[in-house]
Amino acid sequence: MIKITLPDGSIRTYDNSLTAMDVAKDISEGFARNVISAKFNDTTIETSTLLTTDGNLTLYTWKNEEGKKAFWHSSAHVLAQALEELYPGIKLTIGPAIDNGFYYDVDFGTHAISEKDLKTVEDKMITISREKHDFSLREISKADALSYYQEQNNEYKVELIENLEDGTISFCDHATFTDLCRGGHIPNTGIIKAVKLLSVAGAYWRGDETKTQLTRIYGISFPKQKELKEYLEMLEEAKKRDHRKLGKELELFTFSKKVGQGLPLWLPKGTALRHRLEDFLKKAQTTAGYEMVISPHIGQKELYVTSGHYEKYGEDSFQPIKTPKMDEEFLLKPMNCPHHCEIYNFKPYSYKELPKRFAEFGTVYRYEQSGELHGMTRVRCFTQDDAHIFCTPDQLDAEFEAVIDLVEYVFTSLGFENYSTQVSLRDPENPSKYIGSDENWNKAENAILKAVKSKGMDYVVETGEAAFYGPKLDFMVKDALGRSWQLGTIQVDYNLPERFDLTYKGSDNELHRPVMIHRAPFGSMERFIAILLEHTGGNFPLWLMPEQVIILSISEKYEKYAKNVLNLLENHEIRALIDNRNETMGKKIREAEMKKIPYMIIVGENEENENKISIRKHGGEDLGMISVDEFSNIIDIEVNKTLKKFNV
Repeated sequence: MIKITLPDGSIRTYDNSLTAMDVAKDISEGFARNVISAKFNDTTIETSTLLTTDGNLTLYTWKNEEGKKAFWHSSAHVLAQALEELYPGIKLTIGPAIDNGFYYDVDFGTHAISEKDLKTVEDKMITISREKHDFSLREISKADALSYYQEQNNEYKVELIENLEDGTISFCDHATFTDLCRGGHIPNTGIIKAVKLLSVAGAYWRGDETKTQLTRIYGISFPKQKELKEYLEMLEEAKKRDHRKLGKELELFTFSKKVGQGLPLWLPKGTALRHRLEDFLKKAQTTAGYEMVISPHIGQKELYVTSGHYEKYGEDSFQPIKTPKMDEEFLLKPMNCPHHCEIYNFKPYSYKELPKRFAEFGTVYRYEQSGELHGMTRVRCFTQDDAHIFCTPDQLDAEFEAVIDLVEYVFTSLGFENYSTQVSLRDPENPSKYIGSDENWNKAENAILKAVKSKGMDYVVETGEAAFYGPKLDFMVKDALGRSWQLGTIQVDYNLPERFDLTYKGSDNELHRPVMIHRAPFGSMERFIAILLEHTGGNFPLWLMPEQVIILSISEKYEKYAKNVLNLLENHEIRALIDNRNETMGKKIREAEMKKIPYMIIVGENEENENKISIRKHGGEDLGMISVDEFSNIIDIEVNKTLKKFNV
C-alpha cells in the first residue's frame, strides 16, 4: 500500500507502485495531458519515475515555474542533438534552463556558427520535436560514464564526471541522443511546439577567463506558437525600452573605455534624477528615525577578514591595495556593513538608546568578469541605499515590519505595483557557505517568517538563497513587460554583531548583543534606475523627471514672454527649460517627445496677449490655453497622486 500526499493535503492510496503520471491520470485525464514535470519528497523526478514509497508529490504544468524549467531544460537537450547532427564532432559541455529559456555551451572545434545559421538549427529542432521521442533517464556507473565521453574525446564532460560521486550519475536518452544529466525532463519532445534561437555569444568554460572560450547559443521554446509570437513581441518592446539605449538618448549616463569597464559616469541629467531619488528616500528615512552616516571607499583588509567578506569573496574581488608601509593592505569597499558596525562601536549604548538606524548612500566595488557586465544592471562600482539597524531582540519584529512598510512605500511611489516576496534561507546541505551558529540562523530565519506572516504577505521560500551571514527577504518586482526583477532586500543578522563584538547595556545592567538588520529598498542606485527606465520606458513619474516642462516660443519675438513664464514656473518649483533654437515648431515638438518631457508649453501672440500658456502633454494631448497658476495646480495634483507622504 502506497500513500501519496498532494499539495492540497489530500491523500491518495494505491495498492502497487506507480509513476507520477499515473497519479496525474488518476486525478484527471485532462489534467494529466498538461502535466510535464514532477517533484517527489522535494526531489525533482521524471513523470515516468516509479513511486515505491509513501511521500509528497507535486505535479507541474507549463503554468508553473518548475514546469517551465523542465520544459526549457529538455529543449536544451533537443538543441544539443540538433547541433550534433548538423555539426559532427563538436563537443557539448553544459545546457541549463535559465529564467527565460535555455542555452548550451559548445566547443565547435573546426566548425563555425553565427546567427545567420540559427534558423537551420531551429528547423532541425522542430523536426526532432515532432518525432515525439520520449526522454528517458538512466543511472550509470562513474567508470562507464567516463569511458563514454573519453571515447568521444570530450574533456569537458569528463571533467564534470570526475567531480561527481559514483552512484549519483545519470544519462538522459532520447532518439539516438545521449547526454550527461541529473534529470528533470518533460515526457517527450512532442510537447515542444515552437522554438526560437535568440543569439550566439562567447562563454569561458566554467566562467574562467583562463580556460577555453566556448560558443553559447541562447534559445527559448513554448508549447504553443502563439506564446512564442507574444514573447518575441515583448522582446521588441524591450529593445525599445533598453536602459542602455534610453540612458544615452535621455543623456542620463555613459561609459568610457578609458575610465574602465563597468564603471558608469553619471551625466548632469542623470545626476539630477539620482539626487532626486536619494532626497526622496532620505526624507522618508528621516521620518522613520534614520541617521545619515558616511564611510570611506576603502578599508583595511583586516576589517573584511573580521566581517567574513574577505574569506568569501577575497579571491574574486579587486585585489588588496598595498602602501609604502610594510604589511599594510587596504581593499576597495565591497560592502558598507563592516563600516557601520565600527560606527556603532564608536561609543557604548544603553537599551534605552536602541534602535540605532544608520543610513548611507555608500559606493561599493565588486569585480565582475567582463562577460558578466551589462549596462547599469551589472557594474563594478555602484552605490547602495544602505542602512543598518541595531536593535534589541525584543525590537526586532517591529523594526523588520517597519522596513517592509518603507520598501512598499518606495515601490508604490515609483509605480511598481506588482511585486511578491521571497524568503531566502540557508542551504542545510551546504553549511560551509555560511558563517555563524545554527542557533543564530534559526532565530534569524524565524524572525523573517514571523514578519511576513504578520504582514499577511504573499511569499515563497527559497532554500539556499540566503546571504552568507544571514537570511533575507527579497522583493520580486514585475515590470511593465511582465519581467521579474529582484529589487529591495531586508536581512536579519545575528553574526556580524558577534564578529565585531557589538554590545549594549540591558535593563539588568549586563552587556547584551544587538541584532542587526540590513536593508536597501533600491538595492543599488545604478540597477534600480536601469530597471525603472525600462519599466517606464523613460516616462518617469512626474515628480522624478529631470525636466518636467519645455517652453517653445513660436518665434524670437516671444522669447521675452517665454522667459517670464520660465521665472513664474520656477517660483512654483516646476523644473522647466526654454528651447529657443531657430528650428521649426514641428521639429521642436518631435524632439521634446523623444526626450520624454511630460509637458510642452507653447507661447506666441495669443498667449502673450492673454497672459496665458498653451499646454501640450507628452503623447499629444492638448490641454488648451490656461494660466500659469492653473498649470501649477495640474502639476501639483499629478505629483501628489504618486508621491504620498511617508507615515510611520
